Amino acid sequence: MSVKKPVPGKDGNKYVPFEERTGESSVVFFTRDLSEEGLKKIYDKVSSVLEGKVAIKLHTGEAEGPNILPRPWVKELINTRLPDATIVETNTYYEGSRYTTEAHRKTLEVNGWTFCPVDITDADGVAALPVKGGKWFDEMHVGKNLLNYDSLLVLTHFKGHMMGGFGGSNKNIGIGCADGRIGKKEIHSYPNGGMWSIAEEELMERISESTKATIDHFAPHVCYINTMRNMSVSCDCEGPEAEPVVTPDIGILASLDILAVDNACVDLIYNLPEGGGKALIERVETRHGLRQLSYMKELGMGNDRYTARVGARPLQRLLGSEQAQIIELPEKEELRLLFFMSAAMQNFTEYPALRYNIILNHIKTEKRNG
Repeated sequence: MSVKKPVPGKDGNKYVPFEERTGESSVVFFTRDLSEEGLKKIYDKVSSVLEGKVAIKLHTGEAEGPNILPRPWVKELINTRLPDATIVETNTYYEGSRYTTEAHRKTLEVNGWTFCPVDITDADGVAALPVKGGKWFDEMHVGKNLLNYDSLLVLTHFKGHMMGGFGGSNKNIGIGCADGRIGKKEIHSYPNGGMWSIAEEELMERISESTKATIDHFAPHVCYINTMRNMSVSCDCEGPEAEPVVTPDIGILASLDILAVDNACVDLIYNLPEGGGKALIERVETRHGLRQLSYMKELGMGNDRYTARVGARPLQRLLGSEQAQIIELPEKEELRLLFFMSAAMQNFTEYPALRYNIILNHIKTEKRNG
C-alpha cells in the first residue's frame, strides 16, 4: 500500500478581510506607546499565564543588525518584571555570525545582549517534540535546553522575511526554536534538494507545524508580544544588509492567541493609509506568506477574529469623553478604529483633544458611509 504524499494548501498570496472570516474571537491588546513603558504595560496584560522558569524567545539578530528589538527595552522589562528569566535562541542553519555556538556568543556581545543569561538551546544537543495533527511532521527537533523551562514569553520584532513573507510570533518560534542542524533543515530542505528547496505554502505549513510542537509543549504557559517598529521587508537574519525601512511604525500588540496577534499585525499592515504597507504587502504576497495564518487556523492554533483592546478598555471606550462613550461599535467598526488609530496617533500624540475629535469624526464618517 502506497503512502499518500502531503499536498500543500493554496491561496497563500490572497488576503482575507476581517469581515469575511468566521469562527470565535480572541482578545488582542494594542498600544501606540513604542517605549520601555509601553512594552511593560502590554506585557502586564498577558503575563498572568507565566510561571516557574521563564524563557523569552526573541530574535537577537545577526551582528550589527539595525532593526532588532531595542536592548534597553528588553533590559528594563527583565529587570522590573522577569529578573530570573532567560533569553533563548538557537544556532542558524546558514553559515553566518550565529552558525556556531562560539560565533553566536560573540554576536550576542556585539549586539548588546549582555544584561541577562542567553541560552543557546541547541549548544548541547537536540530534543524532539511531538507535532499533533501535522501533515508534514510527526515530531520537530528543537534545542535540547528548551525543555528546561516552564513558561515561554514570545517577544517578537514583527517585520518582513525573505522566505516566510513576514516574521511574526509564528516564525519566531517555528524557525527560531528549531535547532540549527536538524529542525531547521527539516523545515527548509527536501532530502535530496537544495538548502532552501522548500518554499511558499509548504514552507508556511512546515513553519506552523514546528511552532505548534513548541506551543503545545508549553501550553497554557505561553504568551505573545509583537512589536511593530523598524519593519523592513527583510528579517533580522540579514543584519546590516537588510532593506531600508519604508513602513511606518505602528505600535505593540499582545495576546494569548498566536494566530490572533499575528493576524492583527498583518491586518494593520494591509490597512495602513496612503499605501504605507505596500512594500510589506508585496513581500508577504510574493512569498505566499498568508498561508501561515490560514494553516494555523486549520491546525486549531488560534482564532483569526479578535476584539482589539487598548490596555484593559475596549476601543469604543478609549476616547474618554461622554460623546465618545455613547458610540457603540460592532467588531468591524472597532477594527477600523484600530487601523485609523495606528495612523492618526503618529501625527497627533501631543494633541490628545485634537486626536479624539479626528477619531470621532472618522467614526461618524464611517457610519454615514455605511
